[in-house]
Amino acid sequence: MGGKSRDRTVLPRDDGSWANKGQDAGRASTVHPTQKEAVKAAHEMLKHEGGGELTIIGEDHRIRSKDTIPPGHDPRAIKDTEH
Repeated sequence: MGGKSRDRTVLPRDDGSWANKGQDAGRASTVHPTQKEAVKAAHEMLKHEGGGELTIIGEDHRIRSKDTIPPGHDPRAIKDTEH
């Protein structure tokens, strides 16, 4: 199992809530009333799963943010300056 299987995405749902979803999952792992709560849950899950890439999708359905959660491996050699 490669590192990509641990990647997570936070995205808006049609009902106004926010989903925390694993990359290969058919449905959300958790659902939250706010984006902030969904991001926190996804971050904690990645941290406990050994790290990976967290992608946050905004209400406009565009990528808002990407972050590598340690101890995940960032394929880009550039230091993460976002967080």
